[in-house]
Amino acid sequence: MNSLAQIIITVGAVVTACLTVFGVCKSLAGYIYSLKNNSRMQSERNTAQDKAIARLKEENQLICYGLSAALDGLEQLGANHSVPIAKNKLQKYLNQQAHK
Repeated sequence: MNSLAQIIITVGAVVTACLTVFGVCKSLAGYIYSLKNNSRMQSERNTAQDKAIARLKEENQLICYGLSAALDGLEQLGANHSVPIAKNKLQKYLNQQAHK
């Protein structure tokens, strides 16, 4: 009877150890999967942000060119108070940005 009890205890210990190792492996695999998933999601977010930034840069460029044209037209119509100053500052800014 004593050896049967010892066998049952040993089998229980082996099963418990196997289940523990399986649980740790499963948790580790889940953690690695979540890291890969988070990395992929961050990459997708970065791509979307890069596209949005490129679109905003293009819009800003069009706005600056439109503003430059409007200031040029005002200057040609004789609005000479602060228009030439603003136009020169805008041209200087655009030139500086073009050389970056």
